[in-house]
Amino acid sequence: MQKQQLAQIGVVGLAVMGSNIARNFARHGHTVAVYNRSTDKTDALIDTHGTDGNFIPSATIEEFVASLERPRRALIMVQAGPATDAVIEQLAEAMEPGDIIIDGGNALFEDTIRREREIRARDLHFVGAGISGGEEGALNGPSIMPGGTAESYKSLGPLLESVSAKVDGTPCCTHIGTDGAGHFVKMVHNGIEYADMQVIGEAYHLLRDALGMTPAEIADVFREWNSGDLDSYLVEITAEVLSQVDEATGKPLVDVIVDAAGQKGTGRWTVKAALDLGIPTTGIGEAVFARALSSSLSQREAAQSLPAGDLGQRPEDRAEFIEKVRKALYASKIIAYSQGFDEINAGAAEYNWDIDRGALATIWRGGCIIRARFLNRIKEAYDRNPELPALVLDPYFTEQVSDCLDAWRDVVVTGVRLGIPTPVFSSSLAYYDALRAERLPAALIQGQRDFFGAHTYRRVDREGSFHTLWSGDRSEIEA
Repeated sequence: MQKQQLAQIGVVGLAVMGSNIARNFARHGHTVAVYNRSTDKTDALIDTHGTDGNFIPSATIEEFVASLERPRRALIMVQAGPATDAVIEQLAEAMEPGDIIIDGGNALFEDTIRREREIRARDLHFVGAGISGGEEGALNGPSIMPGGTAESYKSLGPLLESVSAKVDGTPCCTHIGTDGAGHFVKMVHNGIEYADMQVIGEAYHLLRDALGMTPAEIADVFREWNSGDLDSYLVEITAEVLSQVDEATGKPLVDVIVDAAGQKGTGRWTVKAALDLGIPTTGIGEAVFARALSSSLSQREAAQSLPAGDLGQRPEDRAEFIEKVRKALYASKIIAYSQGFDEINAGAAEYNWDIDRGALATIWRGGCIIRARFLNRIKEAYDRNPELPALVLDPYFTEQVSDCLDAWRDVVVTGVRLGIPTPVFSSSLAYYDALRAERLPAALIQGQRDFFGAHTYRRVDREGSFHTLWSGDRSEIEA
């Protein structure tokens, strides 16, 4: 009697992302169990892509679990929220101790912490794995950020590494840390992505409105930039989008797309988590707010008659201003990554995760949306100093920002003078200046807080907390 073939990995949820990653596993020689609540998607995968490798389709969760080798590894690719919880419960009911449930969706890391705790109590492993790269990455090699126990990674890691993107032969996948670490890092990755996309948008806006350039001309600029320090996936696709002509109207496609940017929530989560951790992710925050403002279409329409004041003149030297915008974009990008890594470091301290920031730069070099040439430089920075207080304090990045400073300031001033909004350019520069300032007005704010609420303050010349008797004789007492 022939022994039943068992799968090394299973995928639950066969929409485009789930279907593509199942095909990716199969293409790498793994036998893949597949299940979808509606069997039409399962049938479509087998009918259309069955030649990609070995698939074992199932009509029920019980059949699906039975088709997996021990320890069973089941990757969930369904919509975040209640749908994920429902599938987790179904799998947990059918599984045995030691089996592994992996959530590959964009789950809130706090949900992952809760789920891992609940599943661990049932003698199962739960892994929250951030997967970046979109549909193309899922099929051809994403960047993967798995959390969970070290024990689960020993079993699961080789499979994930085999299907991840590779850069110089190194897999873009590593064990991030326990419970929710993987989804936390993926969340911050997405927050950096928001800032990265917004600064690219601000550069486009400046070249379009300050210089009067056409989308096709700006596309050529971005192609040139993509051959230097700004070499990245997002800069590359920006040139493609700006080059596209709408067939129906003959206009540049960017001019017929409604200028209201959507969001699925990970950017907001990043900012909320940063607020909870007390980390100033100003670039990411302004990028999230810029999307929200862009979508306030009725307000924007009503506000178009608002006065602009006395606007200045456009830059006269086109080539010079283009180079200044490039430098402002590069400097703002560095600040966004620096702030993102600060948040990751703070999250690791808060939740007891041992996160290697240099390893993150390594796995973000390929597959993911924010992949960029200068991630190699970020890895080198953390190799030089794993305890680096802030990325911008690394000698290489300090030098890079210093080289951009004068141009960066001029671009922000030009934007203000012409009434062109540059929220991330501006806030990133303000953050940089605040970071390097010897004294900040926080001393005054603390004095105000003590005046109206007796919140106390610390002194620069001696230890302790103090309060001024503002409603009395205004003498100072030690709190």
